[in-house]
Amino acid sequence: MATFLIRRVFWAVFLFLAATIITYIIFFVIPADPAALACGRACNQKEVHRVAHFLYLDRPVWKQYLHFLWNLVGHQSLGHSFVSRQPVRFIIGQDAPVTASLVFGGALFWLSLSIPIGVLSALKPRSILDRLSMTFVLVGISAHPVWIGLILSYVFGYKIGVTPIAGYCNFFGGSSATCGGPVQWAYHLILPWITFMVLFAALYVRLVRANVMETMNEDYVRTARAKGASERRVMIHHVLRNSMLPIVTILGMDIGLALGGAVFTESVFDLRGLGAELVTAALNKDVPLVVGIVVFATIAVIVFNFLVDVVYVWLDPRIRLGA
Repeated sequence: MATFLIRRVFWAVFLFLAATIITYIIFFVIPADPAALACGRACNQKEVHRVAHFLYLDRPVWKQYLHFLWNLVGHQSLGHSFVSRQPVRFIIGQDAPVTASLVFGGALFWLSLSIPIGVLSALKPRSILDRLSMTFVLVGISAHPVWIGLILSYVFGYKIGVTPIAGYCNFFGGSSATCGGPVQWAYHLILPWITFMVLFAALYVRLVRANVMETMNEDYVRTARAKGASERRVMIHHVLRNSMLPIVTILGMDIGLALGGAVFTESVFDLRGLGAELVTAALNKDVPLVVGIVVFATIAVIVFNFLVDVVYVWLDPRIRLGA
């Protein structure tokens, strides 16, 4: 197990270095003059050179990257925004809880819905439940999150008035007495979670159904039944545990996709998260903020996939032998 974890740590470090190198080249080396963007339109050439020296952009590329990496790793610094002049770390610290609340809350929703429906559909193929679940899969895959969010906002927020249409409340309370705390936090995120859930739940229902049906036909399942194991024990210890292995793997990748796809849901419900911040920064050509969000999302995906690898080994100890 220790050898497996060490290898995964080295692999995570390698991915981090590769991602930061590619990101730095795309945003600081390929653009014509990042220093001019940082200085502003009113700057003359002398001032642009001064800014380039201050940002370490007048050195060789490899020295620029090492300086960027040292600030990132040694000082946890991602620079300052070209637009607001605030530290990028501070901006990300404000926006990350919003996106994390949306993504992980939505993941909890889609797993809680898709696993039971997928398992029941696999146990009773071609039943009414199975046909309804496949209809849900078709609708969920076909519908765009923006359309789903607008429909939910119109029906439940505007017409019925049982949920907020937009906005976000802090989990740990806030300056306003009417917007803060776990209850208001969940109350304002219920529609974004449902919107975020529909697409992924549809995909996972089909995936769970296929994996459970395939696992139920394996030899070890038939052997367990032949030995007299109860159906409950067969389902929990043999079918579900083994059929969940691909789900765990895909979940790690889908969290990364969810971080990128959160921008659509955030735009519909006016959530000021990393997705909305990234769009604004790109439109304003705020290079440090764009780089900071990309690097932060990359680190989050690498860490989450590392945790998924650990869970995978716990579910299937045979992986340790092949690591």
